[in-house]
Amino acid sequence: MIRPRKILLIGKPKGYSILAIAEELPDNGKIFACAEEPYLGVYSQEAFDHSSDGKKISLRVGPVADTLEALHAEDEHFDIVFIDADQRNAVQYYSFVMDNHLLSMDAVICVENTLMKGQVYLENVSDENVLAVRKLNAVINSDPRVEQLKIGVGEKLLWPEDYPSYQWYLGDRKPGTKQMRIVLYLQVILPVQSGLSLIRRSPVPPDAVIESKTQVVKDEVFWGCNQCRILERLRLDGRVAYVTGGGQGIGRAFAHALGEAGAKVAVVDLVLAKAEAVACELSLKGIKSLALAADVSKPEDVQRMVDAIVARWGTVHIACNNAGINLNSASEETSLEEWDKTFNVNLRGLFLCCQAAGRIMLNQGYGKIINTASMASLIVPHPQKQLAYNASKAGVVKLTQTLGTEWIDRGVKVNCISPGIVDTPLIRSQELRPLVRRWLADIPAGRLAQPTDLQAAVVYLASEASDYMTGHNLVIEGGQSLW
Repeated sequence: MIRPRKILLIGKPKGYSILAIAEELPDNGKIFACAEEPYLGVYSQEAFDHSSDGKKISLRVGPVADTLEALHAEDEHFDIVFIDADQRNAVQYYSFVMDNHLLSMDAVICVENTLMKGQVYLENVSDENVLAVRKLNAVINSDPRVEQLKIGVGEKLLWPEDYPSYQWYLGDRKPGTKQMRIVLYLQVILPVQSGLSLIRRSPVPPDAVIESKTQVVKDEVFWGCNQCRILERLRLDGRVAYVTGGGQGIGRAFAHALGEAGAKVAVVDLVLAKAEAVACELSLKGIKSLALAADVSKPEDVQRMVDAIVARWGTVHIACNNAGINLNSASEETSLEEWDKTFNVNLRGLFLCCQAAGRIMLNQGYGKIINTASMASLIVPHPQKQLAYNASKAGVVKLTQTLGTEWIDRGVKVNCISPGIVDTPLIRSQELRPLVRRWLADIPAGRLAQPTDLQAAVVYLASEASDYMTGHNLVIEGGQSLW
């Protein structure tokens, strides 16, 4: 659920559990499993070696305290730390993790066996293991640095609103109940019969006493703008976006990026089937999407597009005007028909979209417009000849600058992205290979752009993090315009 990259296991997890978790990590993920004795045995290591995910697992056998010291010395930090409460010195392990900053900023500690099948709540208990777990729970409960959620199995089910100390007991319920949906969200199912405490850092209280040799300035840099961390400011939850030319290439990448950041996304393309295919991809990720067909060069199509989005989701917050075409010809042979067709889509269509979306945004006092220009607005790419395209993209930049200055005082920011040559199926043909080699010689980065190279930029320009930017041409071309 938190998309971890590094996980630390302290205790006695089974080999198959470790492998199950490893399978859900990204390729660069890592699990450090440490224990006092080699209980995992050679057979588990052999099993790991037979799995393609085994390379993500590092077994460290020996005194756990020494292993933690070594990890601290190696400056490791983890997104999830599993601690088995049913082991000697569990309190010390928890304290070491917290005191020595082995946790990344938004990490979670999962402490297993914190309920011991309910025994920790019984009176007159003499079992040393149960008393040790009770002590660990007391330490965690009294630690002002963290907040926690307890999950266990019992006959009674209490929801958070009924139990403000955040101890949840999940009882047996038929499929489809609230409790079952919680289980379905998990990527890896963990047994919780003996209890599982989920622990994370508490937000720093405004009156927190910070001991430091230097004065700590508690301003917006410290607390975050409007008390939001920087990554939270890039979120687009609750926003409504559209992407023209969204059925393929850069537009498809933009649609995925905006949706992953939390926006509802209308995918707009000249060909409805292409828009529907991308909308289907988004829905598989749980992103609310809408597929629309529109010819952006026609004002009636643009207005119909905007009206459909407003009818579905009430407004438009983010307008990503990406649709464009490129028709190559020598300048002396460029026909008026080719010139008009290029400008009708690349500049006229973009203007119509800016105007239609801008009216909604100006009325609501907020909006982000992101236009797709091109590196061709800065230089004359060669050896291809594309007069109409180059001139139209230069017009996109000037249009963006003009609207950006006119509308910022009314809450609407207008910026554009100028990509370099993007690696798409359209340029992978055999006959274009010599041309691609020529382009690569002119790019300091030594490669073509990938659509994913542009995704973070569109999210930034769509988010509140870029509220002070307007009329800007954000160039992403691997340095090609510098040579």
